Amino acid sequence: MSEEKKSAVQIKKRAPALYIIIAFKLLKGIALILLALGVYSLTDNNLPEDFRNLLQSLHLGPERKFFTHLADRIADVTPRNLRWFATGTLLYSLFSIVEGVGLIFRVSWAGWLAIGESIFFIPLELFELLRKFSWPVFAILAINVWIVWYLLANRNRLFRHHH
Repeated sequence: MSEEKKSAVQIKKRAPALYIIIAFKLLKGIALILLALGVYSLTDNNLPEDFRNLLQSLHLGPERKFFTHLADRIADVTPRNLRWFATGTLLYSLFSIVEGVGLIFRVSWAGWLAIGESIFFIPLELFELLRKFSWPVFAILAINVWIVWYLLANRNRLFRHHH
């Protein structure tokens, strides 16, 4: 192997920031799968009754206005709505896992997929911040901007290109 190829292979191996992005994508995918399964498990439950029991076990007054309003909203949730939410969450989780696995193998389509997903959420996060500032939303915006910048700036070094 020529010195130039060895150097290129060594540079390609060192990408700690890419590993952070991969871990983020995979952890997000796993968390969303767990959320989808949890929501799906609630489809046969009596949600208002479960909510009342939760408030009582936490020793929170269910008669407070906030909890009363929340209980009314929970009563409007149907098993069909929960199944739709669980299905959508599961599909999005699979999207994140496919992204993460593609990034592990450093295929260029996964890089573009991660860039596209991050770019998609940036306007939504900006809208939320303009509506009402929130540190968690700001942090997510910063992470997405960083992911886009990093993957665009390093795409030639990080990903295999088929010529």
